[in-house]
Amino acid sequence: MPQISGGCLCGRIRYESAAAPVMVALCHCTHCQKQSGGAFSVNVAMPKGSLAFTGGPTAVYEDTGTSGLPVHRHFCAACGSPIYSDVEASPQLDWLKAGTLDDTSWVRPSVNIWCRSAQPWVAFPEGTPRFEQNPPG
Repeated sequence: MPQISGGCLCGRIRYESAAAPVMVALCHCTHCQKQSGGAFSVNVAMPKGSLAFTGGPTAVYEDTGTSGLPVHRHFCAACGSPIYSDVEASPQLDWLKAGTLDDTSWVRPSVNIWCRSAQPWVAFPEGTPRFEQNPPG
């Protein structure tokens, strides 16, 4: 896999990582639907701290997950592009928004989460596990 790189729509914020992704999750929770403006959010789970940013700090929206723990949603203050989420319920991961990647050709969903709030017309990718909420453990 090539080195991961990407950035926001206006190009102000860029990132890189040499780490391998842990998984690609389609999140169907209502917060990801609102934040992405779509039926789900495509999230690339990266090892915490493996993303190196340039171009300025991200703005952060402080959300609360259904776990009751904070979800720090990082985005570009100039163009509004969501970049990644820091979910305190999964402290070992940063959840990178796949749409910000320079090269998305390798992105394949490995899991669907929060399917209990999925839009009824969504077709789940064949062979990917589905969880009503977060996967166990």
